[in-house]
Amino acid sequence: MRPPTHILVVNGIKVRRPVFVLGAPHSGVDLLARALKRSPGFHVTMGRAAVAHVVYAFARRPSIMRRKGGGAVRVLRDALAEAWQIVPGACAECPASCREAGAVTGGGPCASPGAVVRFGDANPDLLYSAPVLLQAFPDARFIQLIRDGRDVAADMLADRASMSLFRTSMLSDETEFPNPFLGVNSGEHRDRWTAMDSAGKCALRWRSAVRLSAALRQEMPHDQLLTLRYEDMASSPGQTVAAVSAFVESRVSKVALYGASAPKVGAWRSRLRPEAVTLVEKVAKEELTRLGYL
Repeated sequence: MRPPTHILVVNGIKVRRPVFVLGAPHSGVDLLARALKRSPGFHVTMGRAAVAHVVYAFARRPSIMRRKGGGAVRVLRDALAEAWQIVPGACAECPASCREAGAVTGGGPCASPGAVVRFGDANPDLLYSAPVLLQAFPDARFIQLIRDGRDVAADMLADRASMSLFRTSMLSDETEFPNPFLGVNSGEHRDRWTAMDSAGKCALRWRSAVRLSAALRQEMPHDQLLTLRYEDMASSPGQTVAAVSAFVESRVSKVALYGASAPKVGAWRSRLRPEAVTLVEKVAKEELTRLGYL
């Protein structure tokens, strides 16, 4: 039996049916979050430090999420409640990408408490905390993005923030295995992972992320999870917005998605070295094939 919905109140607003956007790095999560963030009634946060700290702690030590007592649920719920506060200066704590997505130009908040009826978050790597999110918000709606792993690898390799997570901070003595975040199944593979080319590490992260997405598709109620392909969003943004609007039962901004500068589909052909393409396709062959990219 599912636990009763916890009533979280932020700025006097009851948090009902929050929307969380999930996906591997550079799978289009930020683009969809931009559309939601600019939609009437939504307050969507992206990359707030309070949430990121919790997400990466869970990613490093997944067992924290399985401990009895509900501590992980409370910690994540509290972090989101802090991120969703609509007060003067709150947007200063957001990364530049979140402020740009919300069209914030001054020092004021990106949303007005009187206009907000729905909350959401698209923090990078929120995917790894999805089971805890569902416990924290049993009525939540989840949207997950799937994108060609070769395009993902190309964008990750060019992104300093993504590559910085491969440093020893994520692979420390506290890191548990199997580790979905790094895509490493056993501590015995630590040295092999450390010596692997960066393109291979990106492929492992993508492979693990799409496996988690597939598991969510099997485990989560169908009326609470919508799966989209980045390629479809890029080619038919209008249809994507219509599907998302129907799913969240609220009007989502078409203009924000049409106006976004989205990476091109298939750009990996000109951006990845041939040896990097070979490695990515070798590491993630099963998932690339299953999803129709090979």
